[in-house]
Amino acid sequence: MIWIKTHWLIKKLFSNYIWEMPNSKNKIYLTFDDGPTPEITEWTLQQLKKHNAKATFFCIGDNIKKYPEIFKKVIEEGHSIGNHTFNHLNGWKTKTNEYVENVKLCDTETRNLKLETRNLFRPPYGKIKPSQSRELRKLGYKITMWDIISYDFDATISKEKCLENVLTNVKSGSIIVFHDSIKAFPNLEYTLPKVLEILNKKGFVFAKID
Repeated sequence: MIWIKTHWLIKKLFSNYIWEMPNSKNKIYLTFDDGPTPEITEWTLQQLKKHNAKATFFCIGDNIKKYPEIFKKVIEEGHSIGNHTFNHLNGWKTKTNEYVENVKLCDTETRNLKLETRNLFRPPYGKIKPSQSRELRKLGYKITMWDIISYDFDATISKEKCLENVLTNVKSGSIIVFHDSIKAFPNLEYTLPKVLEILNKKGFVFAKID
């Protein structure tokens, strides 16, 4: 079963995670997982700049290490960054101590660049054990999930369906997942410019998560 919009019961059961950010100012929150990725992250930044939009990038530590200049550019352009583990780990398949250390390793990369993070964390695949969540929250991390997932990474979903997933479900406060990755780019390239243009005309404000 594919859930594009996160079910209210899931949000209630895991209420210590951030699923959405309700507000009265029509703010919505675009997020991008799995970067930084050469060319694709830079293209994404260009699209955001065209609409004066801010977003939040959940970055993989190994990619930060490989492409520090792109990572710095994300921050320089006023976007938020979050931790997505160092090696894109599946929490359900990883021991808790190994998982927590991998998250810390990702933060080490940002410190090596003398940059500060906002302690935002998103588990790859949305898969995290309660024990891992407890340990990370003790360390001050905010587990940041989503209200809407575009499924841009799914090659079996058409670019038109990817766009529909976002436009038919968005509301003020929605946290929306995209991916600035090679795998997702065919859908992202079509969807993101249209999301920015259409939702901007509808009066939505694209904000970053702090």
